[in-house]
Amino acid sequence: MVKRVFLILSLLLPAAVAGLAQWWPGAWKALVVLVPLILLGYYDILQTRRTLLRVYPVIGHGRYLLESLRPEIQQYFVESNVNGRPFPRELRTVVYQRAKGVTDTLPFGTQRNVDRIGYEWVPHSMNACASAHEERVPIGGEQCSQPYAAALMNVSAMSFGSLSHSAVRALNLGAKKGAFYHNTGEGGISPYHLQGGDLVWQIGTGYFGCRATDGGFDVARYRDNAQRPEVKMIELKLSQGAKPGHGGILPAAKLTAEIAAIRGVPMGHDVLSPPVHSTFSSPEGLLQFLSMLREECGGKPVGFKLCVGHRTEFLAICKAMLSSGIIPDFITVDGAEGGTGAAPLELSNRAGMPLREGLSFVHQALGGSGLRAQIKLIAAGKVVTAFDLFRTLGLGADLCNSARGMMMALGCIQAIRCNTNHCPVGVATQDPARAGALNVTDKAERVARYQSSTIHAFLELAAAAGLESSAAIGAQHVHHRVDETTVLSLEQLYPQLTPGILQTDAAAAPVPWPSWWNKADAASF
Repeated sequence: MVKRVFLILSLLLPAAVAGLAQWWPGAWKALVVLVPLILLGYYDILQTRRTLLRVYPVIGHGRYLLESLRPEIQQYFVESNVNGRPFPRELRTVVYQRAKGVTDTLPFGTQRNVDRIGYEWVPHSMNACASAHEERVPIGGEQCSQPYAAALMNVSAMSFGSLSHSAVRALNLGAKKGAFYHNTGEGGISPYHLQGGDLVWQIGTGYFGCRATDGGFDVARYRDNAQRPEVKMIELKLSQGAKPGHGGILPAAKLTAEIAAIRGVPMGHDVLSPPVHSTFSSPEGLLQFLSMLREECGGKPVGFKLCVGHRTEFLAICKAMLSSGIIPDFITVDGAEGGTGAAPLELSNRAGMPLREGLSFVHQALGGSGLRAQIKLIAAGKVVTAFDLFRTLGLGADLCNSARGMMMALGCIQAIRCNTNHCPVGVATQDPARAGALNVTDKAERVARYQSSTIHAFLELAAAAGLESSAAIGAQHVHHRVDETTVLSLEQLYPQLTPGILQTDAAAAPVPWPSWWNKADAASF
């Protein structure tokens, strides 16, 4: 709309000046201002690096002018709130700089208050390594015939529909270039996901991409998509950090005929996924469904994603694994502070367990059940910087997914208009003009560069701690200021269960684990 208005004004205003000059010769002086502005506007429309300026020629410069009036990086590691509001501008700046290949080194030392309660750091070693090396993470247990080796940082679940076709293409091309995977989100596999990047196909309660006419699960449609060569793993979504226990939301304003066809839903209505799956209703049923998914996809790694709620329900799944012998290849733990989609305020702010508590609990529960070695843990929940990655691996994750970081690498300015279809930079909109303004080739390069730069910074952090690889990182390698005089490692804050203790002697486990374990029932959530 703004671009159209500019193009019209760029023609009308000079003509108006020419007409006015017939009566007032001094009117020609207005062209001294108008011509440079018009030329600037056409330059903005034709350039490809800044989507905001392509959508908002001339006036978009106001945002960059305001940014230039304050230091480029202040309080580099200031933590964001957990209430779903935007990241601090300082963290966004770091992502933008890494995505653009601009140096992100910092003068004048740390910009954080190191005495602040909650401040965390990595203790460096007097015997620091010259360098650490990145390790691919093998995913796939004994029941998997097509294992996959994943990168340490990948694209988290974001659906086509929530994101524009240009954003999805850029993410997938970036994943291809950087050799990391791209999670489809629950909206199904679109043509824009098939640009050559590795896919993790996420299946939610709406079964989009494998949906029957009655809204249930269609095994034939599932088989067709799951056996695509681009699909490397299958992830069954039980819940997500943005709105645990609620199901996905795609506003009708963002539903196009193309998206409706991919999802198998009618036009004109909000697309609301049910809060629970219709194909199973118990932990045992969940594992049987996962077993079927693994068989029908040809033996690729299969797992599930959840934001932890009741601890006894997850322990019930652990009991079902032990009794059935069906073991998922991976589990994705989503933190309640995560989530890039639209969500009701109360669910976004007050439902679900934050990542560090949820991840630590799942890591301990699997260890105490004797299952941890067979299952890879993937973590998501505002993982943006190298320190986020380091801390999350220290808490028990094997690898991480990032949504916000990848969106900001695409150019997201967190305008918080994702659910209105008016995203100003073409990332979270189905408006053809806005989505078309996002340059796919340029943004794909930025996505790959952001991931690569963050992994590089992570390896530098690990080397400074005296660790040669990511596999050596533990909870003892992150320190946390509890109060003004107390500092504890995450190992002390989140003590680990003795491996196998819940399976062999639950009564000997620390309180309240015995109570949780006794209440858990493999036959019921």
